[in-house]
Amino acid sequence: MTRHRVVVGPAARLAAVAARPDVPDEVLRRLRATFAAFPETTEERAWVGVRWQVGTATVAHVFGGEDQRFRVTFRAELDEVLAFEHLGEPYFRAGWGTNVVGLIIDDDADWDEIAELLTDSYCIQAPRRLAEQVPRPE
Repeated sequence: MTRHRVVVGPAARLAAVAARPDVPDEVLRRLRATFAAFPETTEERAWVGVRWQVGTATVAHVFGGEDQRFRVTFRAELDEVLAFEHLGEPYFRAGWGTNVVGLIIDDDADWDEIAELLTDSYCIQAPRRLAEQVPRPE
């Protein structure tokens, strides 16, 4: 009798992970409207979802999670990172980068606030000559 050994590798483990939903068109439309005001910003498909960059620096990344919820990550001033972390949901601190935070986008999302957060993120990531062209929220 021949014995067979089944080896479970990374690909098999990935198959067991829940599918990530595509970002709804309405969410993309709102985010695109914000980024249209920022000079030299590009949009591209990311490994999951969509990201916006200025040069090679990521300003924001929107994606659907395995839990079927939508998130946008962005950059914040270091003192604000701790504040977002302590506020809790819908805010969170990302598990990468020292200044990466995010928020869950749901039906109650405050799109004016999101636009302000993304404006700040752009100004953090952009070269000074570009950031100076963007009015920052008070």
